[in-house]
Amino acid sequence: MHQALDPSIERLFAGCHHDPFSLLGRHPIDGGRVVVRAFLPSVRAVRLAHKSLAHNNVTLSLVDPRGLWQIEADADTVPQHYSLVCSGDDGHEFSVIDPYTFQPLLGELDLHLFGEGSHWYAYRMLGAHAQRVDDIDGVRFAVWAPSAERVSVVGNFNQWDGRRHMMRVRGGSGVWELFIPGLCIGDLYKFEVRNRDSGAIMVKIDPYAAQFETRPGTASMVAANAHHTWSDGDWMQQRGEAGWLQRPMSIYELHLGSWKRDAENGFLNYRELAHQLVDYLKPLGFTHIELLPITEHPLDDSWGYQTTGYFAPTARHGTPDDFRYFVDHCHQNGIGIILDWAPGHFPKDDWALARFDGSALYEHEDPRRGEHRDWGTLIFNYDRNEVRNFLLASAVHWLQEYHLDGLRVDAVASMLYLDYSRDPHDWLPNQYGGKENIGAIDFLRELNCVVHDQFPGATVIAEESTAWPGVTRPTDHGGLGFSMKWNMGWMHDILSYMKNEPIHRQYQHNQLTFGLLYAFTENFVLPFSHDEVVHGKGSMLGKMPGDEWQRFANLRLLYAMMWSYPGKKLLFMGGEFGQVAEWKFSGQLEWWVAQFPFHAGMQRLIGDLNRLYAGESALHARDFDWDGFHWLDCTDASRSILSYIRQNGEHNIIVALNFTPVVRDGYRLGVPSAGTYRVLLNSDAEVYGGSNVGLIEAQSENVPWMGMEHSIVLTLPPLGALYLQRID
Repeated sequence: MHQALDPSIERLFAGCHHDPFSLLGRHPIDGGRVVVRAFLPSVRAVRLAHKSLAHNNVTLSLVDPRGLWQIEADADTVPQHYSLVCSGDDGHEFSVIDPYTFQPLLGELDLHLFGEGSHWYAYRMLGAHAQRVDDIDGVRFAVWAPSAERVSVVGNFNQWDGRRHMMRVRGGSGVWELFIPGLCIGDLYKFEVRNRDSGAIMVKIDPYAAQFETRPGTASMVAANAHHTWSDGDWMQQRGEAGWLQRPMSIYELHLGSWKRDAENGFLNYRELAHQLVDYLKPLGFTHIELLPITEHPLDDSWGYQTTGYFAPTARHGTPDDFRYFVDHCHQNGIGIILDWAPGHFPKDDWALARFDGSALYEHEDPRRGEHRDWGTLIFNYDRNEVRNFLLASAVHWLQEYHLDGLRVDAVASMLYLDYSRDPHDWLPNQYGGKENIGAIDFLRELNCVVHDQFPGATVIAEESTAWPGVTRPTDHGGLGFSMKWNMGWMHDILSYMKNEPIHRQYQHNQLTFGLLYAFTENFVLPFSHDEVVHGKGSMLGKMPGDEWQRFANLRLLYAMMWSYPGKKLLFMGGEFGQVAEWKFSGQLEWWVAQFPFHAGMQRLIGDLNRLYAGESALHARDFDWDGFHWLDCTDASRSILSYIRQNGEHNIIVALNFTPVVRDGYRLGVPSAGTYRVLLNSDAEVYGGSNVGLIEAQSENVPWMGMEHSIVLTLPPLGALYLQRID
């Protein structure tokens, strides 16, 4: 043995060798010979095997009792790749192809782009990928861990022994890689990481893993290459051709784990959910499904918002191809899929991203920037190129590999502000002394530019709860570049108003009208989301005052206003049939109540609202444009009545809303032109569970009213809404 190798061998035995390839495998030596070394502790004999060695007994010698085996031979007798046939202490024999005979597989350009934060497809470089190298099948592993002294792949294929498959580091990139021949799809693995400063050893999941085992296990899984054949070409083409700004968008927000369960209260598979959801939602007219995070997460209670697998659909409902089938089936039936995505924070689990290589790698080192005190989670360090790249690649991954139609970005306000939900002395200002998180702002702008440029028709929606200016303004005009933003102000105002007993509503009339002062400053989505039906807030129905009839009438009125108000629509599951109890993630919706008339009527109303909204351009084409809205009367506080016109050129829908249980006979309403006006929708109709008050048609009179030259006289139903349209 060469004395010069001794320090290297000691580092190998100590588990701190950064480049085991320099020692192990096949190496040329003087005289046209090679030396083959293998580190195989706990075996009693090792020999080489290859078809070219069929008649030779090439047995390695144990040169160090700690497990180092070696043989010297003529170079032409030892092929580049060979198997190591090992006999264990128990007499069991196993064979492995030596992984230390393969050249580096990651390209320098990939490493460069990742280092500068611009590798949109970094998930194809990092992670675990089944591939064929030199006609040998195996899995290529790669992970970013710049503060590691040694990284190993451990799994069910090597008894989770970090000595067996140590990786090589690729220069100063901080990326480690190893190709392991002979592994199978479905093998479980993690990375064993030794920190170079402390020597601490951690066992971590793969941040870029495409699949995980089902909880409570946390191991990453070698995922199969995609085998699903997509059939949504027509959907993808039309999505990119027409502008989403002018399209109807009615979103059904959904938690897959609690929409429906099987007979044993277990989770349904993505394929089962695809068919059941399409059969249910297509007749109701919803245009999109928004999934609460199905990115892999360990804790059901987090609803998916504490993500550990940013590239993996949760195994609770099946495989990645099962999820591809889900998306494809929805697309073939005209329903888009939006993913709720949480790039603002991640959990502290010691087997996941937290202090990944023993250092604050993905999070900020200083807890004043790196920790959410309220949520008990960690904040990404958006100033680091590789971290921004990780999140950007995650977004691209879902849109590219799963054909998703958009992302709803969770908790954007927490990303934008360094002092978000912090005590005055518990935050650090930026380099200019301000409270804006400049790294996060740059990341969000880049995210929106990449999505809109690379994925035509895809949308990025911000859950942003402050008055940050220009959230949906293009980045080249100084904005953040989001497609749309949740209108949290409107949602809070209207729910606060509706909770009042009708007799008191006249004193809160401004809560109905204030939102129009800013309704067109951003591209808004009107959200009645999961956040409004948890933590003691009650269900949507439970928020409404009065007896049973009034609660349902109030909720029908609220939905009728929402579907006629400027902005795209979002409703959390269960709200469409008036679920009684607030949402619980651990069961399923109260489907049994849909048999009762009030609930069935609510469901029918939602379907009719969606069909009207999609079929009448006046209700959707100018959702973000002042020209699409005109007040008729916003001042009738004493009677708690609102009236307005939604318009698109010559197409008009007149809306009248009565927020009291008093029937308003002889109510005069201004109209833009003479003619007969027909009621398109009456939320008080008997088919919805109402009292059926109101006319079907009204003839205009030459009586100027509300700034219009003509008017009609109506009977406004109690706690009811009317949509009217002139008959041509």
